Amino acid sequence: MYHLLFTLLACQVMSNLNTPRKSTMDVGIEKAQVDEFPYEIEVVANNLNIPWALAVDNRNDIYFTERTGNIWLIEEGELYNKPLYTFDYPFQSTSEGGLMGIALDEDFENNGYLYVMYTYRDQGRLNNAIARLVRTNHELIFNQVLLDKIPGGRTHNGGRIKIGPDGKLYITTGDAEVPELAQDLTSMAGKILRINVDGSIPLDNPFSNSPVYSYGFRNPQGLAWDTNGILYASEHGTNANDEINVIVPGGNYGWPNVQGDKTQDAISIQMPLLQSGEITWAPSGMDFANQGPWKGKLMVANLRGEQLLVITIFETEEGNKEASAEGWLYREYGRLRDVVRGNDGSVYIATNNRDGRGNPRFMDDKILRLVLTEKFSASLSKGKYFQ
Repeated sequence: MYHLLFTLLACQVMSNLNTPRKSTMDVGIEKAQVDEFPYEIEVVANNLNIPWALAVDNRNDIYFTERTGNIWLIEEGELYNKPLYTFDYPFQSTSEGGLMGIALDEDFENNGYLYVMYTYRDQGRLNNAIARLVRTNHELIFNQVLLDKIPGGRTHNGGRIKIGPDGKLYITTGDAEVPELAQDLTSMAGKILRINVDGSIPLDNPFSNSPVYSYGFRNPQGLAWDTNGILYASEHGTNANDEINVIVPGGNYGWPNVQGDKTQDAISIQMPLLQSGEITWAPSGMDFANQGPWKGKLMVANLRGEQLLVITIFETEEGNKEASAEGWLYREYGRLRDVVRGNDGSVYIATNNRDGRGNPRFMDDKILRLVLTEKFSASLSKGKYFQ
């Protein structure tokens, strides 16, 4: 039932990331490394309204946003009977905007701090903001806005936020339907931003007194760090040319001048680690698995691609990064918006079939939990897989 769809052997990221390089992409079929899908799938919650982002605490409780404005809690495996918080006016849920990213403070168990990104309307214009809320029992109290007036639009809002291994808050923003803003370093649109959790600007940001960490993005919706602290991001192309990028401080990722594996002599850009070529993934949330059969691999939720990409990243003898990708769960659950790892080896996925672009299925939308099968766990203990 759970088929390996395809394998993409893809673009190199050269060791000198600041130099424009040509990259190539071969599409082929590679034998699966396991003979069946190594997880059992449970439905953790259903009948949801466009769940956008997931965050898992140390107890494996799940906090998640609905794009329509609610923050929910799944506690000890059960969905709490009402939202912890609901945004209201001037909050706006648009075609792609609304309540999006969510992140828990590193000291969440003690301070209860939770961060979100949301869209609001001000004097007829759409903006995005980053806010901090505080949990008190089974409710959240709005605490303060940390970063405001990020350009917003009906589409291309980015929206992912995560706290990095350095304790800083990272934010993806889209070009707000104005492509040239992505190359404008005075604008927060089309960027990956980096701020301290109190809203101040880190002194070691690549551009002085600016939250901009990297630029030249159309609509990035995923962030994840590997065990070496290297940051990766997913990026929506136009009708294709979706990208998985290695993020370097101050790096220019090309939009709107170039996308995919194209280059331009006039500007120095970072080439993608992986790109979709003429097909469309619409890659969104992503995370690295830290246990189980996919340990060390990058998991990427696909919207239009309706699959979970599982990406293996490796280095050549020359020190260049390369990647191959396996597509799982193809069209089994429709559009996938986010994927995060749990603390027990589980993987959580949010579907987005009610976002106006999918075909809602019975009891959509859902949050799924991938749990290691007994067969795989036994085989893993014997060293059968991935020796």
